[in-house]
Amino acid sequence: MMACTKTTDISNNTRTYRLGFQVSAPKADINMALQALNKWTPISDAAIISAELPWDSLYAGINEVDFVMNNYKTLVDFYRSKQLKLWIYMDPENGMNRYSNSDKLVAIGKSISQVAVQQKYIRFLYVMDSILQPEHIGFAMETNLIRGLAPDSIYQGVRTVANSCATKIRAFDKKVIMGISIQADYAWGKASNGVYIGIAKDLTDFPFVQEIGISSYPYFFLNSPTELPDNYYSKITEGTNLKAFVSEGGWSSRAVPNSMPTTPQLQSDYISRQNTLLNNAHATALFQLTFTDIDLTELPAGTPANINQFAYIGLIDSALTAKPALNAWTDLYGKQYVGE
Repeated sequence: MMACTKTTDISNNTRTYRLGFQVSAPKADINMALQALNKWTPISDAAIISAELPWDSLYAGINEVDFVMNNYKTLVDFYRSKQLKLWIYMDPENGMNRYSNSDKLVAIGKSISQVAVQQKYIRFLYVMDSILQPEHIGFAMETNLIRGLAPDSIYQGVRTVANSCATKIRAFDKKVIMGISIQADYAWGKASNGVYIGIAKDLTDFPFVQEIGISSYPYFFLNSPTELPDNYYSKITEGTNLKAFVSEGGWSSRAVPNSMPTTPQLQSDYISRQNTLLNNAHATALFQLTFTDIDLTELPAGTPANINQFAYIGLIDSALTAKPALNAWTDLYGKQYVGE
C-alpha cells in the first residue's frame, strides 16, 4: 500500500478525530445510564456499540432482527438525533479473556471455530449493518492479542467470520467503512520483551480492512502518559493508507490489580496527551467504552473477576461525580474539528 503523508498541528488547537463513548453506568440501573448518557452526548460527536454477541439469546431462539430492534434501534435513533456518527465493532471472541471463546459459547459447549456458530455471527452482523446503518463497522477485536494467546482454532474462526462478514456486507452496503481492532500495547511489545511487533500479520489475514481500531490501556505498563511516544498510534499504520482510531482504552484513576501506581491527575494527563497522539496519526476517532466508573459491589453473578482492572477508567465516578479527566476531555472536544 502507498504511504500517506501526515502532518502535525503544532498549535495543538485542532483535532482530526471525533470523540465518543459507549453507553455505560456504574451498575445495572436505567436511570443512571440515562443520566450518564445525557452527560456525555453534549461533549461527543460520535458513539460506539462494542460488544460480544448475545449468544445465549440467539441460541435460545430469539431472532436476530428482533434482538437488534429491541436492544439497539431506539438507542441508535437517539444518537442520530444528536448527529453522532456511529461505529459498530463486534467481538467474535472473549473480550475479557483472550485465551478463550466467549463465556456464553463455552457455557453451551460451542466455539467460534464451528461453522454453524460462524454462520450465526455473520447473520447477526449483517442484520446490525442493515438495520442500524453505521458509518463504520468492525468484525473482530484485538486480533493480534487473540492470535498470540488463544488456540489457533479460535483465531482461525475469528479470521474466517471477519472475512466472511466483509464479503457478505460489502455485496449490499457499498459505503460502510470496514475494519478490525488490534491491541496497541501488545503490538509495541509492552507485555513481552519490549521489542516492537507491529500488525503486518493482521493486515495480511484481514485484507478487507479500511481502518484499524486501536485498543490501549497503558497504565498496566507505564508510570506516566508522558512515556507514550508521539508515534504510539501513527506507527501502527505506518506505510499504509489505512485510517486509525482508538476503539477502546483509557487510564485508571486509581491503582488496580496488575497496574502501575496512578492518580486522578495522571488519568487527566492521559486524556490531554491523546490530542498529540491522535493528530499525529490523523486518527478519525477516540472512544472510551466506559464513561462512568464501575461499582464493583453491584456486579451480577458471573461477571469476570478481572473487570476490576477496568473499574476506574471512567471520567465520572460511580456516584456520577466528575473527575479531573472530564475537564481534559471537554478541552479536547472544544478543539476545532478538522477531520473528514
